[in-house]
Amino acid sequence: MVGIFSLITGLPGPSGFGSASTAEQVTEGIDASNLTAIITGGASGIGAETARVLALRGAHVIIAARNMDAANEAKNLILESNPAARIDLLKLDLCSLKSVRAFANSFIAMNLPLNILINNAGVMFCPYQLTEDGIEMHFATNHLGHFLLTNLLLDKMKSTAKATGIEGRIVNLSSIAHLHTYEEGIRFDKLNEQDGYSDKKAYGQSKLANILHASELSRRLQEDGANITVNSVHPGLIMTNLMRHSMNLMRILMVFTYLFWKNVPQGASTTCYVALHPSLKGVTGKYLLDCNLMAPSRVARDKIIAKKLWDFSEKLVQLTR
Repeated sequence: MVGIFSLITGLPGPSGFGSASTAEQVTEGIDASNLTAIITGGASGIGAETARVLALRGAHVIIAARNMDAANEAKNLILESNPAARIDLLKLDLCSLKSVRAFANSFIAMNLPLNILINNAGVMFCPYQLTEDGIEMHFATNHLGHFLLTNLLLDKMKSTAKATGIEGRIVNLSSIAHLHTYEEGIRFDKLNEQDGYSDKKAYGQSKLANILHASELSRRLQEDGANITVNSVHPGLIMTNLMRHSMNLMRILMVFTYLFWKNVPQGASTTCYVALHPSLKGVTGKYLLDCNLMAPSRVARDKIIAKKLWDFSEKLVQLTR
């Protein structure tokens, strides 16, 4: 477990890494040349850094992005420093279930294996709005889109793990913000209501959903005997485009909390660690911060709510076909 002291000082925890570790440092010496990875939101911020480092370690990386111009730019930057990098781009708008299905079909048509799925993309502190599917934006983009995407790609991941004998890994990017959600945790009965809406709590709700999703999926895969792990991570406080709806507030906050903030290479470290590091073999259903195990909130550990969220999400996905 890691504490505030480790967070501020950057001192390594039990894993040998800490808040000051970078994505390159935590993957040093790892050969990922036999792996294929999908990274949602891989066109900018910590997603782009994750794509760069996985490609640096030899993985075939598929960047899933809404903005294809930004994705092309990210790809070209990676190729400038690593001409041998294997990068493909596919369009994905996670707030549209139609787009998620189209992406999954496009990827499966490529006839590639799939070892790693990193559910990285997200929105943060949006004003109240519903998606084209009639779902609250944070929940739709941060959780439901990834829930559907993961389910559509699970058979491919299972068959890859079975054929290769290599453990598949799914990484959900959550946040410590999962602690700051609505009183009931997930507003199952009034998910899309504007009354009582809070952009901060809606974000926290979606990040709580990321952990609950990982927990329940992990349980199901273990029950099936599938060679796939599922974990969720808090990347840390990083100034990226994710904060575009509250940039001024975040800059003020940063003045008072600068000791807690990370740069992008540090922000991508826990994702890359969980995706590639051999010490995480067989570790599943966990929540990690600064490359070390951390206990999430009590609600995030509630298996009954995790199951309820799964059933709720399944119905939402089916209703919007």
